[in-house]
Amino acid sequence: MKHVRERLLLAAILAMIAASSLAEGAPEEVRIGSKKFTESVILADLAARLATSTGAVVVHRQELGGTRLLWDSLLANEIDIYPEYTGTLKQEILANEDIVDDASLHRALATRNLSMSRPLGFGDSYALGMMRQTAKRLGIENISDLARHPALRFGLSDEFLSRQDGWPAIRLAYGLNAVNPRGMDHDIAYKGLADGSIDVIDLYTTDPEVSYYGVETLADDRHQFADNQAVLIYRADLERRAPKALRAVLRLEGAIDDRSMIGMNNAAKIDRRPETQVAAAFLATSFGLANVERDEGLTSRLARRTMEHLRLTLLSLGAAIVVALPLGIIAGKRPTLGHAILAIASVLQTIPSLALLVFMIPIFGIGAAPAIAALFLYSLLPIIRNTASGFANIPPSLRNSAIALGLTPMQRLRLIELPLASPAILAGMKTAAVINVGTATLGALIGAGGYGQPIFAGVRLDNFNLILEGAVPAALLALVVQGLFELAERRLVPRGLRLKTNASI
Repeated sequence: MKHVRERLLLAAILAMIAASSLAEGAPEEVRIGSKKFTESVILADLAARLATSTGAVVVHRQELGGTRLLWDSLLANEIDIYPEYTGTLKQEILANEDIVDDASLHRALATRNLSMSRPLGFGDSYALGMMRQTAKRLGIENISDLARHPALRFGLSDEFLSRQDGWPAIRLAYGLNAVNPRGMDHDIAYKGLADGSIDVIDLYTTDPEVSYYGVETLADDRHQFADNQAVLIYRADLERRAPKALRAVLRLEGAIDDRSMIGMNNAAKIDRRPETQVAAAFLATSFGLANVERDEGLTSRLARRTMEHLRLTLLSLGAAIVVALPLGIIAGKRPTLGHAILAIASVLQTIPSLALLVFMIPIFGIGAAPAIAALFLYSLLPIIRNTASGFANIPPSLRNSAIALGLTPMQRLRLIELPLASPAILAGMKTAAVINVGTATLGALIGAGGYGQPIFAGVRLDNFNLILEGAVPAALLALVVQGLFELAERRLVPRGLRLKTNASI
């Protein structure tokens, strides 16, 4: 018995040693997120490249959306680190807590198992701006001057409109209650300002468009906009899980001044250089870090995006067919129950796409899973409705003839009903598939990839070629899908039914 215990103890010790050796040999893993604006993408790419230089396995989830989405993803352990700003932390994310200084901010983060780097070296605060000639003509220098011109047209970003330290605070402090601002994308607002369709926008002080378009930054004479130092927020356990990668990333502390950040933003947005190249150039100059990564070519990018897009559409459509087809059969055979089924599917279809994606995040996290779930729900209605319609339109005489021949319910379904309803069923599947291909582009907003990634990046960077890189393949894929379903119709639909359908057309 003693020998047995000794052997078991020895085996346990050897297992612990082996596990320790494997852990030491395993590469560190880091997941980095970025918001949906250029500066955040560049900062995250800088961090990703520094972490990669240590041999760590790094995933950069680009353009995940706004502040809350990144913050919630960090708390939910969906990402490990992302760039943030001290003013945003104090006045927006932790607005309900008594954050009076950096010490209390660190304590508040620690209670959530989070840590914060020292400032990266530059600040990026909110401001309001106008075209320089318009501001000069109206004699507007300060934000308080805007109250004398209630007819001015404001175009403000959606996040600025909803943030308590944004438009609500500015409107109250400067008496701008008569203003009814329009919500719009931050990058598109500059175009509206330049073409004269709006007069006042919110901006970030490091935006390169300020000088490019000749925008006058209005003085915050009542000091409502907080100092907004750029920092990195990360999960505290990263110090244990990936210490080398974290140390490399924290080399960014104090390394980026205002001029450097504006220069990088300018290179990406005005000169239209890829953000990866911009980040690599800065690291080469500031840290002597050679860019060992080969730039991804157009062909490889398209191949990768196509696989991501196909994954979203095929998985969601396949699951929808499995669920919707039997529901459609039930709805077609039992009208009373069918009304309830179609009503539920119709309600799901009316939910806005972005809202449905956000609803899925608490359940599935970020990435492909919530996008697939949302696309699955959107695919149900066309298939259910067309299947129910196909079964409802089967002549009663044919059903009665099948019963008279002694066919069982399953035989009637397989041999009579499904073939007769097949044109309508395939039409519903084709509609769902085409809708899926287009709607799947929105999955890029939550890290699902696909053709939406270059589309949204192109809008953000005002790069039409980048938009086409996503839009054209998406349109072509929709045409391919439609063609495949037409081929399937020729193979699956009986010839007599096809001729009847064509004759009726």
